[in-house]
Amino acid sequence: MSVDRRTLNRLATRQKISNIATRLFLEKGFEQVTIDEIATAAEVGRMTVFNHFPRKEEMFFDREEEGLQMLRRALSQRDKNTGPLEALRRFAHHLVEQNSPVVAFSVAGQGFVSTIEHSPALKARAREIRDEFAQALAHELAAGAGLEKSDPHTQLAAGLVLATWSAALIQAHRTFSQTLSNAAAAAVFLDLIDRGTAGVIAAMNGTVYGEK
Repeated sequence: MSVDRRTLNRLATRQKISNIATRLFLEKGFEQVTIDEIATAAEVGRMTVFNHFPRKEEMFFDREEEGLQMLRRALSQRDKNTGPLEALRRFAHHLVEQNSPVVAFSVAGQGFVSTIEHSPALKARAREIRDEFAQALAHELAAGAGLEKSDPHTQLAAGLVLATWSAALIQAHRTFSQTLSNAAAAAVFLDLIDRGTAGVIAAMNGTVYGEK
């Protein structure tokens, strides 16, 4: 499907604003950067910034929808003989193999993490995003199992999977900060994903999510 020039220009402007805002956040700290400063640096009007990003936090976390789409594809495109929890484990390995930005354990990534850690607003938004991902995952799991999203086992499975991924990412970034080795950080990430997934599957034994 072709995209018209107006849409392309809008997407380019959005990306430009996001890139400049993120650079400023990393350099000065999230709370220290104003909307007017971002607009000036991006050479756009203040209202243009708000039209693309109603909340300042969204300029920093601008890849949430992309992440949700990746999650949905990992589940919807899995082999029919592969359970959803195993599919997500394999997805983690695929991200590392493809050097995805999602698992970019690097100096730049450390700056991103540090900016979040020093900003109450960004930490609050990160928690919101985690909850949004948990509910999106619950929706996908329930749909695949023919259950309601509110099903207790579905909610538990989604929560445990998100806890596993959160712990794996945090520890991997911590490992990189100590070793400056992407390989070491990726190894920690995948080890925790593998162990966490095994734990979730064991916890879900006797339910539709208890895979063999």
